[in-house]
Amino acid sequence: MPQRVLDGAQVLVALLTERPVSLYAAAVLRIGYGLLYLVFLLREFPHRHDMWGPDAPWTPALARQMFDQSGWVSVLTLSDSHVYFEVCYAVALVTCALFLLGWRTRAVSVLFAVVVVSFHARAIYMADGGDNLMVLMAVYLVFTACGRRWSLDARRARLRASAGRTAGPRRGDVRHHLGDARVILTTVLHNCGMFVIAAQVCFLYGCAGLYKVQGAKWGDGTALHYVLHIDLFRPWPELSQMIAGHHVLMAGVAYLTVLVQVAFPFTLFSRLKYPILLLLFGMHVNIAVLMGLPLFSGAMIVADAAFLPDRFYRALGRLGRRTFQRTGGMGGKALVGATPAAVPSQPSLKSEVGVSGPISVAYGPGESR
Repeated sequence: MPQRVLDGAQVLVALLTERPVSLYAAAVLRIGYGLLYLVFLLREFPHRHDMWGPDAPWTPALARQMFDQSGWVSVLTLSDSHVYFEVCYAVALVTCALFLLGWRTRAVSVLFAVVVVSFHARAIYMADGGDNLMVLMAVYLVFTACGRRWSLDARRARLRASAGRTAGPRRGDVRHHLGDARVILTTVLHNCGMFVIAAQVCFLYGCAGLYKVQGAKWGDGTALHYVLHIDLFRPWPELSQMIAGHHVLMAGVAYLTVLVQVAFPFTLFSRLKYPILLLLFGMHVNIAVLMGLPLFSGAMIVADAAFLPDRFYRALGRLGRRTFQRTGGMGGKALVGATPAAVPSQPSLKSEVGVSGPISVAYGPGESR
């Protein structure tokens, strides 16, 4: 038994320190949340003064008074000037765009977290609930290497490697040891951040399902019928009325919703998670359309994408490249008999300091993240 415990501890240490897990999934989270919040700020641009401006009904003075009780902070309340607010809004838009593109991701991810927290805290009662999850995810992504794939940072690293400017191995000096320590620390922070993100989503679904189990309306299958009759969440009243008329269907969907949410945390290490993720995707699309909660649904769909393996995203990237080449983009059709240029492989997290190794880790039986 002590030897088993020791072996398990060694496997855990190796899992946390040797290779970063789910780099493509982290990139999808970065792209998804960056795009989602950018669209959200652009959508609310005509209403920005009513929601977050100095003349909003929820004034900066009220917000600061609430901060004294809740502990929240916001850069929007540092000044009551209209010019200051416009500058903050412009900086927020630029930050979201840079985070989406993955430019200087380490620094921009911190700014993105500050933007999300500041706008959430400034008018905490104005959003639909999806901002709560986005605040958590924005903070978690600060600790991940979410700019290692599908980003301007990754493109710059490939160009640097192809130009032969990659730093060679350094032996016996302090900089070499500091570089090794930096790589290990970065890997540990990234892996812990991704594990916390996965645990957060599992905790969210598990709690939502267990709370539903305790409700009488979910127990008798009538919960969705009453939900579709709430005027505040009926952007399409005729559509909601038509769907609510199918009582047997509504009862079946209610029971399936509870079952899927409760079962989700227990299916992560099996192939059963893929049909469950598909069901969850359909559930969130229906919530966005029927209840008018696009920010909440989008935040949940992006969070669910963290559970797809990296091999899925690599295959998706290859499919996208083949489709782009087949349509004749970027130069048209290739010449017959021409040899395609070799694209250098992207360096791994450890290759930057002279340590090589594949970026994959066993995430479950029969699959690789």
